[in-house]
Amino acid sequence: MSSIIQLLPDHVANQIAAGEVVQRPASVVKELLENAVDAKATDIKLIIKDAGKSLVQVIDNGVGMSVTDARLCFERHATSKIRLAEDLFSLNTKGFRGEALASIAAIAHVEMKTKQDQEELGTHIIIEGSKFVSQEVAVLPKGTSFAVKNLFFNIPARRNFLKSDTVEFRHIVDEFQRVVMAHPKIHFTFYHNGNEMFNLPPATLRQRIVGIFAGKTNEKLVPVNEETEIVSIQGFVSKPEFAKKSRGEQFFFVNDRFIKSGYLHHAVLAAFDGILKDGLQPSYFLYLTVEPNTIDINIHPTKTEIKFDDEHALYAILRASVKHSLGQFNVAPVLDFERDANLDTPYHYKDLEGAVPTIEVNGNFNPFAASSPTPQKSYSSYKKPEASTSWESLYVGLKQDFEPEPEPFSSRAFETEAISSSLFSENEVEQTVQKTYQIHKKYIVSPIKSGMLIVDQQRAHQRILYEQFLTNMTMHQAASQQLLFPLNLFFSTDEMVLITELQSTLQATGFVFDTSATDHVVISGIPVTITESEVALVIEQLLADLQDGIPENSFSQSDTIAKSMAKSLAVKTGTFLAEKEQENVVNGLFACKEPNVSPFNKPTFITMRVEDLDKKFAV
Repeated sequence: MSSIIQLLPDHVANQIAAGEVVQRPASVVKELLENAVDAKATDIKLIIKDAGKSLVQVIDNGVGMSVTDARLCFERHATSKIRLAEDLFSLNTKGFRGEALASIAAIAHVEMKTKQDQEELGTHIIIEGSKFVSQEVAVLPKGTSFAVKNLFFNIPARRNFLKSDTVEFRHIVDEFQRVVMAHPKIHFTFYHNGNEMFNLPPATLRQRIVGIFAGKTNEKLVPVNEETEIVSIQGFVSKPEFAKKSRGEQFFFVNDRFIKSGYLHHAVLAAFDGILKDGLQPSYFLYLTVEPNTIDINIHPTKTEIKFDDEHALYAILRASVKHSLGQFNVAPVLDFERDANLDTPYHYKDLEGAVPTIEVNGNFNPFAASSPTPQKSYSSYKKPEASTSWESLYVGLKQDFEPEPEPFSSRAFETEAISSSLFSENEVEQTVQKTYQIHKKYIVSPIKSGMLIVDQQRAHQRILYEQFLTNMTMHQAASQQLLFPLNLFFSTDEMVLITELQSTLQATGFVFDTSATDHVVISGIPVTITESEVALVIEQLLADLQDGIPENSFSQSDTIAKSMAKSLAVKTGTFLAEKEQENVVNGLFACKEPNVSPFNKPTFITMRVEDLDKKFAV
């Protein structure tokens, strides 16, 4: 039997490896930016077209590459970062595997221009699908420029699985932010379709965070600073009042490398225990510095997961550091049992100066003079009857025998009137009253003819609000209530892109936008079903639900927004409802087109028949 195992050609092996390294345009952005940082660049430009599907270009002023290195860097497992296997335990660079450029060149058109500072001329290389098209000498500035065009041009199935431009652009912004925040001393510029999205000059860590997220980020940051033998912790956490429902602004960096760690995230949540409402997530930007030989980075293709030698000690130190910062800056409530609250100076007396007391002397006062007691007035509880206002009231109730009372006209019978008899008199008919009851502040029980109806109040209210919002957005313009003082809501750059695209649909629900800037919106009108305090929560929940992108067609977009707003505004489990409110929920549910399920396809009510109850009591 002939042999069937054979070595794969290099271009096939590169395409297979690209599936692990390059998942979407954001992966290319991450690899190229990290290479620019490793090249000791001080100025890095990122240029994107069509959310990276047409062009991803990174230009830096780093050390550049020689002619040999420029050709060799596209080979698999070719790297300048490590030499021996032991170097994996003392990494100080972003990359080390030598697979990124080979994988990118296998699935795209790549154009590279590079030049070292001491050289007079640089190198210009063009590669299409792992095939070298040309290599020329060119006059270039110091540094390297990578242009990746037509990503996945030779893998159409992979290209078809890419999301919309909005989603892919959001992933690119996320990768850009992770690299930018780890290196505040480097000047970064970001362009998308010719528009400048970010221009971040060298700054301090706090200035870099504020420059990325804009808005009121500066006033919500609480610094964290801790030095131990195991780890050095720097960074910021947000104040509890700025906590959000989504987990957007949460960043861990270990040795200037972004990582994801559910274990360390739980340590931060434990520090906020007791000062955050249920379901809210704090923002944090924490930078951990440890010895390179105590961590293992080479456990995931994206290098976002790290294995620590002593995770338990790291957990305890991180939790204590964050808790200490919250208490040090009077963010967390402090209980002092030694303090006497009666000795505290009232706030409105804090800045007042003490006045000199005045003394008044009565010279005519004689302590030996006989004092005559003052006569006390006596009061009586007797109330004099009021005089009758009319003399006619004296004769009320008196009747004369010779003057009979006239018979009312309605009681007279006529020959043409049909006489109907009844077995029961009217006052004997029992009046049945329909009542509803609330159980555990979660379910509403209503009696029906066959038994009883049990309604989930939260799901039922979601269905009611969902159909209301959907009708307003698709059929007619919703009513809006004008605010006396307009609301200024601040958002990050990528969130503002989403709000701008959703603005017309939100206006159909009742929102009125006055102006929109690069970091905030001004809202002067809101839907009648929303209170002013709920506006920020509704929009925040909407942005979280649209993390995976805005649907292309208008109905799907309206449907998504209606579901998100219904989920935010529906009455929550654990809320007490008055009897009238319970009736409104039940009646409103059965006035819907589809009362059986919530907008998320979960049952809204169940019925229990009398026969079912009889079976429960059967012996």
